[in-house]
Amino acid sequence: MVRFLKYSAANYNALNKNGLHNFAQNHSLHIYESNSIYSFIPKNACSTMRTSIAYANGCIDNSQDFNWIHKNNQTFRASLSDLIRADYTFVILRCPYARLASLYLDKIVSKYPPAWNFYDLIKRTTELDNISFTDFVNHLSKKPILNGDIHWRQQTDFLVYQQYDDYFCLEDFKQVIKTLNEKIGLDIIDARDLTNHGINKFELVDDENYAQVKSSDILRLKTNGYCPTPKSLYSDKLIEKVKTIYEQDLKLYQENFPQEYLMF
Repeated sequence: MVRFLKYSAANYNALNKNGLHNFAQNHSLHIYESNSIYSFIPKNACSTMRTSIAYANGCIDNSQDFNWIHKNNQTFRASLSDLIRADYTFVILRCPYARLASLYLDKIVSKYPPAWNFYDLIKRTTELDNISFTDFVNHLSKKPILNGDIHWRQQTDFLVYQQYDDYFCLEDFKQVIKTLNEKIGLDIIDARDLTNHGINKFELVDDENYAQVKSSDILRLKTNGYCPTPKSLYSDKLIEKVKTIYEQDLKLYQENFPQEYLMF
């Protein structure tokens, strides 16, 4: 079976000068023992998966060394030959609404590096403390900002193949764990408690709509052990805006997973 690449013929430049392909290839990891390729997408359990692959590829021998992954995103980067000769390929997708809310509550509110990147992308026109979820989403309508950071870039941009053997979704992660163990013998190391990126440690609140609430006010909530539910960040207008911005992501998701896995 020939594994056709998604962006290789997007233009007729030399492949190593094809930006779309190179971006996708740079996010393709080779799992050596099973000769498998995993396309990693930030905010889609990628820390858990990269930790698991680092262990499977013999570079860390326990989960406490998970920080190793952050300086080694390119260590297991698949070559062109690896991509074409792979025995198994897979990707983990996520509900676009949930992914966007998650990265806002994690990266923007807590002022992790992607927040400062966003601040530069909007030319520092609004202070980070004042960025509401509505402000954040509105800025993503501009293509340079949408493409300006891997944490909110469209998921379809990370796909190196036209077709994968398996499409998984974060919303059914138990199936990911089961199938990968059965098909390629990969044991998943859950890194969520190690990275503290999730909201599972907070008491979730939905007492109001948080679409217009400033990030500094949400951070104050988090400092006190509370966090808005991802769904409470959305207004009807934002739902429609995200539907437009992430149209291709939603289309791919709906082609592969039940409608009930989507937030809206």
